[in-house]
Amino acid sequence: MSATGAPRRIGVLGGTFDPVHIGHLRGALEVAETLGLDEVRLVPNFRPPHRETPNSSAQDRLAMVRLAVQDLPQLAVDARELERDKPSYTLDTLESLRGELERDDQIFLIVGWDAFCGLPSWHRWEELLEHCHILVMQRPDADSEAPEALRDLLAARSVNDPLALSGRGGQIAFVWQAPLEVSATRIRQFLASGRSVRFLVPDAVLAYINAHGLYRASN
Repeated sequence: MSATGAPRRIGVLGGTFDPVHIGHLRGALEVAETLGLDEVRLVPNFRPPHRETPNSSAQDRLAMVRLAVQDLPQLAVDARELERDKPSYTLDTLESLRGELERDDQIFLIVGWDAFCGLPSWHRWEELLEHCHILVMQRPDADSEAPEALRDLLAARSVNDPLALSGRGGQIAFVWQAPLEVSATRIRQFLASGRSVRFLVPDAVLAYINAHGLYRASN
């Protein structure tokens, strides 16, 4: 429960954050403000099952995320997946978090459109909505359709207005996201070739990258 006695509303945004960049932070802030969430937790993955092993260590990625959110009261860092020392399954994280919250508190799993379309490949994905609502960040210029495996789920569970999501979980809503053409892959490529990534990552994160020599061509 929040200090007012109302159910807490917690956003969860997972990722490798290799490195964390303005696209992650802007998306999290937009969701927090649009839905009036108490906080959005950034959850760095340890070993994401569907992606390559991160380029930088868990310790470095966690440090960069903490630096990125240090002046943003709406955002927090949740290190539970890094403490697990095994592949990061979102369902495990949601079950763990749900066990720490009050019964009526709400969890909002925040995913991008591409990640949402890949949901049927996730570990026990059909159980996700038992623990949370799913918020899909979709850019206004996106025009692709959901895969067939998700169409029945969307027909049964989608809500037009994200502010109308009710209860502990079980529903899906879309939140429009300002289009920012930035990716961690491109940032790593820039750094490896000696190009500047100023204004693509927070200054504190850039200072950490430079101080520790991350993503350089020699690494």
